[in-house]
Amino acid sequence: MEESTEPAVTYGLRERTFLVTGGSRGLGFAVARLLAADGASVAICGRDATRLARAAAELEQEYHTRVITGAVDVLAPDELEDFTDQAGRALAGLDGLVANVGGKRGGGLLDSTREDWHTTWELNGGHAVRAVRAGLLHLREGSSVVLVSSISGWKPRFPAQYGAAKSAEIYLAGALCQELAPHRVRVNTVSPGSILLPGKSWDRLRLRDPETYAAYAQRNPSGRLLTAEEVARVITFLLSPASGAVNGAHIPVDGGQPQAGLSPAPGPRTTGEGEPG
Repeated sequence: MEESTEPAVTYGLRERTFLVTGGSRGLGFAVARLLAADGASVAICGRDATRLARAAAELEQEYHTRVITGAVDVLAPDELEDFTDQAGRALAGLDGLVANVGGKRGGGLLDSTREDWHTTWELNGGHAVRAVRAGLLHLREGSSVVLVSSISGWKPRFPAQYGAAKSAEIYLAGALCQELAPHRVRVNTVSPGSILLPGKSWDRLRLRDPETYAAYAQRNPSGRLLTAEEVARVITFLLSPASGAVNGAHIPVDGGQPQAGLSPAPGPRTTGEGEPG
């Protein structure tokens, strides 16, 4: 019997169009996959052109949908804006946008520089502002924007610059939902907890020190970390017409995860959530 590629849940997104930043891997790719599986066309960007091409080929082959890609560094002047404009024109408008790129630089207050704080803001809140501003030219009436914040944005922890930037995204959604009301554009925030992604920090800890990883995972009510698809389902719902009454909301998707505790040292920069919440 041939295996179906239809999603277990349908969201009513057939022939709609969406843009996902940081959409070539991790949580961003999980969102793009659900959108494509539901019949939507997607535009995804990231820094690695090879990874983008691989992601696009997978989505196109599996779901026979249109995928637009762009190699974008959100810290580079105009690259995000140019790609958003290009995608909006190519897709003849957008029904939704996911500002998913995120990351952090530096350590504690005395182990981080002014540039670390500035870069952390630009990767998170700054990138979200730029994406929404550029996307507004192409977002149709009734469209939806989702900003990907983090558990660190509302359950404070070390390092402060990351949580502060993520907290700003939560505030941003609440303020923009009012400002963009005349455009009939909804804006909401999703705050994921720690996501287990192949090859990323939590997965490396799991392989390197399984006892420490297991002890951390057992602190969560479910006894495990989240999967990218679990968070992506909530984001996709917020992009769908079924969530039309949800606006300016902050939705934690962390499985009840307590915040204080272990955080494996991430790389200097990430694209998308899940490293570590």
